[in-house]
Amino acid sequence: MRYLNYFLTLVFLCLTSLLRLSAQEQLRSIEGLVVDSVGMGLKGVSVRLSSAKDTLVVTTNNDGFYKINKIKGESFSITYSMLGYQIVKKGFPSNTFIRQIIAPKITLFPQANVIPEVRVMKYIPMQHKGDTIQFNMRAFSFPPRSLLEEALKSLPGFQVLRDGTTFYNGQMISSVQVDGRKFFGGDLLTATRNLPSEFVKQIEVINYYGDVSEEKGIKNNDPEKIINIILEDNKKKITFGQGTLGGGTRERYLGSVGINKFNDGQELSVVGSLNNTNTSLFAFGSPNGAGGRSTALGEFGDYADQSDGLNKLGSLGISFSDNWGKNVQISGGYNFQNKQNITEGNSLLTSSYSSYKIHKTEEFMTISDDNFHKLYFEINSKFKNNDVLKISPTVTYNRNGNSNNKYSILRNYKVRESGRYRDSSVNTNPTADVLMFYSKYFQKPGRKLVGEFRVNFQTLDKDERVTENYVIVDSSTINPSISRFEQEQIVDARNELNTIKSSVSYVEPFFKHSLLEVSYDVDITDIEAKRVVRKRPFEFIDSLGVDYAYQYKSFKTGLNYQYEPNNRFRVNLGFAVQPLSLEGKVKGDTLNYSYNNVNLIPTTNVRYKVNDELDLQLSYMGKNNQPNFLHISPVRDNSNSRNIIVGNPSLKAEFYNKVSTSLRKFVTSRAQYFETSLAYTFINNKIVSSKKSLSNETTVQETSYENTNGYYDVRWNYLFNTPVFSDAFQLDLSGDVEYYNNLSFVNGSRNTTKQLLFNQNLQFRYNWNEYFESVFNSNYFLNQATYQLPYKNQLSAHSFLLSLGGKGYLGSNFVMGAEMSQKFYKGYVSELSDINPSIINAYLEYTFLKNNLALIRLQCFDLLDQNKNVGVMTEYVGNDVFETRNNRLGRYLMLTLNVRLQSYPKKK
Repeated sequence: MRYLNYFLTLVFLCLTSLLRLSAQEQLRSIEGLVVDSVGMGLKGVSVRLSSAKDTLVVTTNNDGFYKINKIKGESFSITYSMLGYQIVKKGFPSNTFIRQIIAPKITLFPQANVIPEVRVMKYIPMQHKGDTIQFNMRAFSFPPRSLLEEALKSLPGFQVLRDGTTFYNGQMISSVQVDGRKFFGGDLLTATRNLPSEFVKQIEVINYYGDVSEEKGIKNNDPEKIINIILEDNKKKITFGQGTLGGGTRERYLGSVGINKFNDGQELSVVGSLNNTNTSLFAFGSPNGAGGRSTALGEFGDYADQSDGLNKLGSLGISFSDNWGKNVQISGGYNFQNKQNITEGNSLLTSSYSSYKIHKTEEFMTISDDNFHKLYFEINSKFKNNDVLKISPTVTYNRNGNSNNKYSILRNYKVRESGRYRDSSVNTNPTADVLMFYSKYFQKPGRKLVGEFRVNFQTLDKDERVTENYVIVDSSTINPSISRFEQEQIVDARNELNTIKSSVSYVEPFFKHSLLEVSYDVDITDIEAKRVVRKRPFEFIDSLGVDYAYQYKSFKTGLNYQYEPNNRFRVNLGFAVQPLSLEGKVKGDTLNYSYNNVNLIPTTNVRYKVNDELDLQLSYMGKNNQPNFLHISPVRDNSNSRNIIVGNPSLKAEFYNKVSTSLRKFVTSRAQYFETSLAYTFINNKIVSSKKSLSNETTVQETSYENTNGYYDVRWNYLFNTPVFSDAFQLDLSGDVEYYNNLSFVNGSRNTTKQLLFNQNLQFRYNWNEYFESVFNSNYFLNQATYQLPYKNQLSAHSFLLSLGGKGYLGSNFVMGAEMSQKFYKGYVSELSDINPSIINAYLEYTFLKNNLALIRLQCFDLLDQNKNVGVMTEYVGNDVFETRNNRLGRYLMLTLNVRLQSYPKKK
């Protein structure tokens, strides 16, 4: 009996141990509900379980429920916490026989928390806000005393050419605002070369669709890129300015002064400059400048000067803006620029025909004196009922004197001509433009009535004297003959161009998330041209004179539907009917030239945002392009006797069709941006040149114009910018491919020229620390053309650019910098591009006075004196191959002194 009791006790102990072991090895779970003070489930509550063997954390779902699995500990506690609510902690004792625990309902009550002050050590550099990308300037480091132009070069996606032309992600910046207002009439160059970077708090890059589209809320057109500069809060009331004076070798000089006053919406700026170093203060609202040549992103990283010839520039500008009461803003100003240019160069033009070629080589000198005045004013009113009225008159006056002196040699296999061509002219071009914009406000959201009216008047007067002297050697016979050709013409021409454009749109909400627009557009252009040609002051050549009246009229009625259910998807579908007419009549002639047509224009635009950082877009657009006066002038212009121009008054208007798609990806957390686009364009009734040689025994050619179908082009581009390794390294990649199926007529036969343009850019920026920064650039460009007549031929011209720049800070007062670019040419005519220029620039700066307000700069431009040989250009048009090289600014040393002044308002 006694052994039996021992045995039963031992069995009981073993079973108890096994049960305990089994219970410990068996994992458990707990679930429950968390609600607020009114009994509603709380989403996102942090539920933290703690035991001797566990630390588990989950969050509640949309209804406030939670569940925690795989609990090992016997007893445990759970803490419930959420920002803005009191923390609740609850304990759960050991219970080895319950595997699934149902916790009681937990109620969290609101609690006000006082968060201690936290100092922000790093700013968010970029923010993507739909059509706006915002840069926080405090997140970037800029050189001391730098102007905004220098600061933009450090921002991701920005590219600034040497002449100040600015691109963002491959698209040119067309206008500028300061705190939401146009600065200097929207002139970008004035802002970037006058505003100190330390005054700027933020830079906004905006896709701007125009006043009409912005007011309507229907964005179905291509936007332009503008920037809005937001000043620091303590810089909105300040007077500041600067003055620069410099002199150097080769009679180089520079003087500029600028005074600016900002007073919380009131702005007054006066700037002026006089120099012969190609430093311009104004672009006059045009990215290309007044009379300047077009710039391209392929020149980015080239430290050569892109201006042809030697230039003297004098500039003066005054700009103001103010508030009239609470609802009226005014702005205006006056700009003046005088540009004197001397350009020397040489060129080669080869025109190919079926059995021979005409070669024309020239050495030339062109002297010009251009005076440009611009007076502008703008008033913006917002009435008490929220109606908007904008009136913007602009007056410009341009007077340009030109003198061309060319020594030419023309030859084909039978004839050789040599001689001089002299052309001197004075051109005056006054213009007046008035823009009126009105937007009617309605109580019903989305309902809009928007109207725009623009009238433009301009006159072009040209007084020209042309003289030609050629010696002609004709080898078409056994005994070559020698003869002379002399011609002098005095041409008085006057063209008057009057344009009226108006549009009215009514927008009505149409069902849910939809807008329906009905629009009517009018475009009327009147041209009256008079041309008188004389041999001598009183000897008129009636056959070359003309008195011609021309009118273009277009009336377009359109219907547009926009559906935008959310901020991720938007579709626009439109259809328009456009009757148009072109009419021309020569005074005293019974023949009328006329063309009438009705265009049916469908349009569409679809945009889909996959998420906040990725969007896709697809669009189609159609429009008319009317011929210009050179195309239609019914006169034989032989003022250049070797290249006669004959207008065609029977030309039709072109109809332009474009299908495009784009993809944009923006990764804010990594400051990365990628964009790519593909566009296909085809043009009906394309206006093309029709060229013929009068005979194979002469070098005289005649050019007219025809309409034809079959033109198209395809354009693809991409860009990508990202930090690499760290924020100190910035990589920018961009490239584009353009393919053109160009058409022309050669001796009456249709000719096709297929042209391929390939461009690839790379930039790598590295800021080692606050004392050193560097940049590496490279560019490759290919211009390849294949033409069919008079025989199939292919030409290829290549250029390759490598450049490197660096800047170092030697203490707190000295800065040393250097930059070098090497360019290689291949496939051009050797006599025009027989060198591959190396450009080296260097400078040393020293700052002094209180707050380093004064700076002395010693700089050397083009140490190797090779920039003067850089101006190479090539063009392929029809059966013509044209190449030229112009002189440019060469080496010089310059010492400049810059002084800055600024005054803050007295504290009350």
